Amino acid sequence: MAALSEDAPAPLEIRGLRKSFNGVDAVAGIDFALARGECFALLGPNGAGKTTTLKLLLGLSVPDAGDIRLCGRAIPVEARQARRHVGVVPQNDNLDPDFTVTENLLVFGRYFGMSAAAVRSRIPELLEFAGLAGRASEKISALSGGMKRRLALARALVGDPELLVLDEPTTGLDPQARHLIWERLKQLVALGKTVLLTTHFMDEAERLANRIAIMDGGRIVVQGPPREVIARNIEPQVVEVYGDNVVGWAQREAARHASRFEISGETAFCYADDPRALLESLQHQPALRYLHRPANLEDVFLKLTGRELRD
Repeated sequence: MAALSEDAPAPLEIRGLRKSFNGVDAVAGIDFALARGECFALLGPNGAGKTTTLKLLLGLSVPDAGDIRLCGRAIPVEARQARRHVGVVPQNDNLDPDFTVTENLLVFGRYFGMSAAAVRSRIPELLEFAGLAGRASEKISALSGGMKRRLALARALVGDPELLVLDEPTTGLDPQARHLIWERLKQLVALGKTVLLTTHFMDEAERLANRIAIMDGGRIVVQGPPREVIARNIEPQVVEVYGDNVVGWAQREAARHASRFEISGETAFCYADDPRALLESLQHQPALRYLHRPANLEDVFLKLTGRELRD
């Protein structure tokens, strides 16, 4: 895969981006930019504005205000030219079921103006990268869910794009398939590719992303490297406590010894700088089970966006 020159434009720059529908802000003045060779994760609950943001930056929707430059091109005016430098892996499978694995790659490359010879020359490398070298002549219906996602990734790479946009690439996959996708994405970033990722899996973002941004209500509420975001926004230690009478225990002990606590169902989430007093209390509560762990990105996400279900 070809390397970019040092003076190539930034893959993506967004300033003051706004979009509303029926008077409701879907995107309410956001700013972020991607550096070449990084993985940037855009996170948020359902309805936060992530999908609208992706449509805007790809020129599939027209903003109400703001500036977008995608691979050096002004969006939406030059969206068609810019998209030639972008590979997209959509959330939903849109592979052609009537074609073989190879035919899906060939047709996609031809759709973007590549010669048949140019596409064919890339197919062996792409199938090897996707772990599908032995599946070239198989129909899509013969592939597992994980194979289809890897083929969608290979298809997005046909034109050797500057920027790769992945919308929830591992949703619905088993752990083995997820880990293989993660490995491939890490390889791409190591090769200098730029990746924009949306995901509902906070561990995925924490593993893959150099930087993250959390959206809620159309706004970016925090952004930065995952470990820095965690350190700035939440206590370092978490004790999760489960079992009968956990609410009574939390009201007595967590209220005294934790910086704060939250009750969700039958679980008390206790956040502390020093959890020793909490853990000592739990030694005398055989009916309660607990897990002591470091704080993670999911804790920050839930603190900033809430625990209530979003539909």
